Amino acid sequence: MSVTTAASFQQEHDRRVQEKLRRELGPLVCGFLAEPDVVEITLNPDGRLWVERLGQEMMPVGTMSASQAESLMTTVAAALRTTITRDNPILECELPFDGSRFEALIPPVAAAPTFAIRRKASRVFTLDEYVERSIMTECQRAVLVEAVASRRNILVVGGTGTGKTTLTNALIKEIELATPHHRLIIIEDTVELQCSAPNAVPLRATEHVSMLRLLKATMRLRPDRILVGETRGPEALALLKAWNTGHPGGVATVHSNTSDSVGTAGLVRLESLIAEATPTPMHTLIAEAVNLVVNIEKTSSSPGRRIAAVLAVEGFDGSNYVLSQLG
Repeated sequence: MSVTTAASFQQEHDRRVQEKLRRELGPLVCGFLAEPDVVEITLNPDGRLWVERLGQEMMPVGTMSASQAESLMTTVAAALRTTITRDNPILECELPFDGSRFEALIPPVAAAPTFAIRRKASRVFTLDEYVERSIMTECQRAVLVEAVASRRNILVVGGTGTGKTTLTNALIKEIELATPHHRLIIIEDTVELQCSAPNAVPLRATEHVSMLRLLKATMRLRPDRILVGETRGPEALALLKAWNTGHPGGVATVHSNTSDSVGTAGLVRLESLIAEATPTPMHTLIAEAVNLVVNIEKTSSSPGRRIAAVLAVEGFDGSNYVLSQLG
């Protein structure tokens, strides 16, 4: 079989798989996936579908049968050359046709088929657009632009659904504009960050290759900047050491449920993650490696989120982090 014929067969196979996935998702879910303000679509064990839109609470929108959900999960798994079974009841991946994050569970870990689809951003917003939408101030934008240009390490902090990834994508776009020649290494466990830089290497953690291992490998890939999707484990220590030893100008996100304009919640979260790697306190390392903390939070009014604070980390005085408000 010629290379051209093989490629043609593969294209036809991919087309059929995508058509099957869309049929199994159904017109209701496919419609929501096409709406730019939809953030998340979930199916609960009781068969009810829920949708979260930007700046709004989750709302019930319909139902999906257990058989349809199971068929969908089986097809997604098959397309990615894996399985979801009673012995392997959790599927973590991206939907093959649009890259949306897909987390699926079946019995016995859930009472009935359950999934959550985190819709992939349809486009990357710029920091200028954040100002236009009143998510950040012009002063905050200027601080972030200068921080990117001067290769400051930025920690983006916020709760679930606050837009940490979307903001990080905007910062990556600013990095591309400021230093188009830089080699970017991007590490995630689920592909959500978007980068169009000409010299970029996206890496994805798997069940057998942790983010910590990828960070160690990154040091031999000649990075200029190291960017990490949500940091949620002992890899936080390796990241800070990398930032602090000749690879400045990175961006990472951490989850914090605390709405924090003071700026300490994200740094305290880093402390707890680092404690998974070593019992030795690392306050000084954190203060040296993290230059800026950007706190983003949900709001009850349009546009649904805002930059609560941009803070410079100036050191650790032995008891507390020394922070100053910028912008």
